[in-house]
Amino acid sequence: MNLKQLFILIFSLILIIGGVLAFNFYNKIYKSNTTKEGFLYIPTNSNFEDVENLIRPFLKRTQPFIWVSNKKNYPNSIKPGKFHISKGMNNNSLVNLLRSGKQTTVKLSFNNQDTFEKFAGRISEQIEADSISLLSTLTNPSFISEAGFNVNNAIGMYIPNTYEFYWNTSAEEFRNKMLNEYHKFWNTSRIEKAKNLSLSKNEVIILASIVQKETASVSERPMVAGLYLNRLKDKWPLQADPTIIFAIKKKLGNDTIIKRVLTKDLQINSPYNTYINNGLPPGPIAMPDISSIDAVLNPAMHEFYYMCASITTAGRHEFAKTLAQHNKNAIKYQSWLSKQGVNR
Repeated sequence: MNLKQLFILIFSLILIIGGVLAFNFYNKIYKSNTTKEGFLYIPTNSNFEDVENLIRPFLKRTQPFIWVSNKKNYPNSIKPGKFHISKGMNNNSLVNLLRSGKQTTVKLSFNNQDTFEKFAGRISEQIEADSISLLSTLTNPSFISEAGFNVNNAIGMYIPNTYEFYWNTSAEEFRNKMLNEYHKFWNTSRIEKAKNLSLSKNEVIILASIVQKETASVSERPMVAGLYLNRLKDKWPLQADPTIIFAIKKKLGNDTIIKRVLTKDLQINSPYNTYINNGLPPGPIAMPDISSIDAVLNPAMHEFYYMCASITTAGRHEFAKTLAQHNKNAIKYQSWLSKQGVNR
């Protein structure tokens, strides 16, 4: 073999080796490496080892991901959040996504929670903040006072709905955004309607919470709201059974199951007893839906002052203008409960 042939051989080997190395590098960076679609949740203060363990179930090969991550300095720029991983992503796209912090939002929702403990638990299932930090933040006395609430009505600040949040939202960020949402909800139209009823925003929420608990029928809520507003206007006690149930639960424990309000219950010593106390109770008995709030702001106009659960139409009520007619409805209902074996 002459010198020229040796040079050609060496050059060819260099090209082959270079090609192999280039192909290997290309595969590490651009070859598909994710095996499934899903969401990757990276907690706050995670390090690269944490991310590596969390992302491993999505990867065909872990080492190429680590190599690309180091080349792009990802271990020094980890961002928490909820990230959507697509099947077939290459390491370059994957690391770019995680480095960018471009996370997927959470559709956070909640319904008619009646205590902050339950509320904190519900929210902690949907964002990173745990229930303990949420409960502490939601019940912070300074915040409650500065926001214009008190310990009894502060739960009325949270309007049940579906909201967009980032998964790594802190307890404080959640609470502050919900205050902003509360102010957005109380637009000029709703505030004007409340004034026309001679009610404050807090009073509307309190009454709406009673309407909420009184009937599950959305279409019936304006009727129920109108009845209670008639009683308030004429300075009658509301005599709302849901407030009695709330008072009993505050006394015996929130897990107490009550299917029937007894005559003796109507004497319970509580500011929430609307049989012995005129006007509204000191706070909401649950978070009312928007439908219940708007039912109070847009009540049905009628002359009913009494209502009793219907035994013919489940979930609805029989309305009456006189006590005599109401007593007839009540006797039928109490008799029906007894036949069903509902004693408490």
